[in-house]
Formats: sequence, C-alpha cells, structure tokens
Amino acid sequence: MQLYNTLSAKERAELIEAAGKERLTISFYQYAKIENPQQFRDDLFVVWDSLDVLGRIYVATEGINAQLSVPADNFNEFKTHLDTISFLKDVRLNVAIEQDNFSFLKLKVKVRDKIVADGLNDDTFDVTNKGVHLDAVKFNEILEDPDTVLVDMRNHYESEIGHFKGAVTPDVDTFRDSLDLIEEDLREHKEDKKLVMYCTGGIRCEKASAYYKHKGFQQVYQLEGGIINYFRQVDEQGLENKFIGKNFVFDQRRAEKISEDVIAHCHQCGKPCDTHVNCANEGCHLLFIQCEECAEKMNHCCSDECKEIVALPYEEQKKLRKGKDNSNKIFKKGRSEVLKFKK
Repeated sequence: MQLYNTLSAKERAELIEAAGKERLTISFYQYAKIENPQQFRDDLFVVWDSLDVLGRIYVATEGINAQLSVPADNFNEFKTHLDTISFLKDVRLNVAIEQDNFSFLKLKVKVRDKIVADGLNDDTFDVTNKGVHLDAVKFNEILEDPDTVLVDMRNHYESEIGHFKGAVTPDVDTFRDSLDLIEEDLREHKEDKKLVMYCTGGIRCEKASAYYKHKGFQQVYQLEGGIINYFRQVDEQGLENKFIGKNFVFDQRRAEKISEDVIAHCHQCGKPCDTHVNCANEGCHLLFIQCEECAEKMNHCCSDECKEIVALPYEEQKKLRKGKDNSNKIFKKGRSEVLKFKK
C-alpha cells in the first residue's frame, strides 16, 4: 500500500497543468486527543492520495494542522471524508483568498510531537481554557477600545509585509520566541488591559490564549479563524478592513493580498516591495524580499557570492554543496548580513 509520495514536485506540476482543473487551497486545524497518530496519519494518506489532495499536514497526539490543495471537483468528497472523523465533523475550513493551482506539489502527512512548535509543557496548564473568540465585527469593535493591546503572534518576516493597524509586532524568528517576550512586555497590564491576539489561521492563538490566561492575564481574546477568516468576513459583510498589506502564507504562493498597501521594502535596494522569494542558490535558499529590478540584477540571488555560484554549471554547484550540513539554518527567514535594507 502506497503511504508516501512517488512523484517529484516537477512531475506533479506537469500533471496539474495537463489536467487543467481548478484546485482549492484550504487550511484547517483541530486540537483533539489522537491515540495512535501514526495509524491516523496512514489512514489519511491513503484516502487523500486517492482524492489527489496535496499539501503539508502535521498529526500529533494533540490534533491535526493541515494546509492543503484539493481539486475543486473532489471537494465534496473530501469534506464528506472529514465529516466521518468525529473531531473533524463540521471543522472550519479556511479557503484561501487568492487561489493557485500550484500552491502545493506533494502530499506530506507527518507525525510530530506537536502540531505547532510552541515549546510549551501542556501538562502545566489547562489548554482548553482558551480566550474569547472574536468574529470580524467584534474584532473591529474591540480595537477601538483604548484599553486594548493588539498582538501579532506571527514571526518577523510575516508581519513585515502585512499586519493590523496599531498591532504590536514582535521581532522574533519563531512562535515560541514570542510567548515569553509578550508576557514580559505586558506584565504590568495583566488585569487592566484587553490582550487581543491574531495569527494567520488561528492555530497559534488557540494555545497562546490558554497559556496567557494561565499566566494571569484576565482579559484574553483571539481573532477567530485568523487573518484568512477575517478578510473573508470583511469582504462578505462590507466591513472596514483594518489589515494593511499582505498575509504571509506557507505554500508556493507565499502571500495573499489583503489591501493595496505596500508596507515593506526590498531588502537589497530599499524600494517599496513586499514580494518574498528564496535565493536561487540551493545551498543558501534564504527567504527575503526582492523587487523585480534587483531580481534581474542579482539573478534571483541574495548576494554577489550566491550570484557567482548560480552562474556555475549545475554539477559544479552540487559539488560545492556536497558534504555540507544543510540544517534549518540555511532556510533562515530574512536574517542575513548581506541584506542591507532588512529592518
């Protein structure tokens, strides 16, 4: 029985293009007790592979976190399958604002210790004692309260291209880095301020809200469904959009436009730009913001050194990478001395 990918990303892209059918990019999560994550993972893979589902899905004893792409023709069958799983019946599905048939090119269902790397010991607090969920209307209303502190629970490279007006945007590399930092900054206001949090789709705020209540914050709120769900409600109900810029997403699209504002700058020349790219040098792969002019000038690279490497024959590039430890450090997000205009 096939329980893993057999096609490369290139081969899958060719099949998607040849099929000529629309696909839907969807994300969802659910905290639930899963007794056998490996068996659950295998069962999901078999069914979803048969439905031509692609994406990145994490399964753990605490639940599931899924970002995926499914053929529009198969959506109803996909949803029917979700509804057969007790804790996923009628789960909220965040449908992408901007669709792209190539948002995901492989089906990866992985068993992890946690569905979000939060670094928390869940046994030390009640993870079900969450904050108050806010829809777009109530979220906009609470932002008008002078006693509200709005906090972006995402990382620096996410908030750099887009965030809510007036939000605190911690300059952190990971979600776990922000938890203690935010508590320290707001320790004098645990009783008198309303702590309102938001993230991409809501999953980070689910755990963070319970954590902050455990830490003594008396008024904790979170944006239901995150930025994705917020904008859909704003669009459908004709509400004021308080988000400026783009919403960073973790697939091939990299971002969705929420407003026409461009609040970031090219990391190489400093001109207004909010387009994230990865350095063309596979041994670097640095994620950074690059405008079209710099992309052409630098051959889609982050530095002159990487530009020189990319100019070499591909076999020479492979030799340079051989034997090197490609740890997560090579995928660092916008942190490099070569980026002159990174804030």
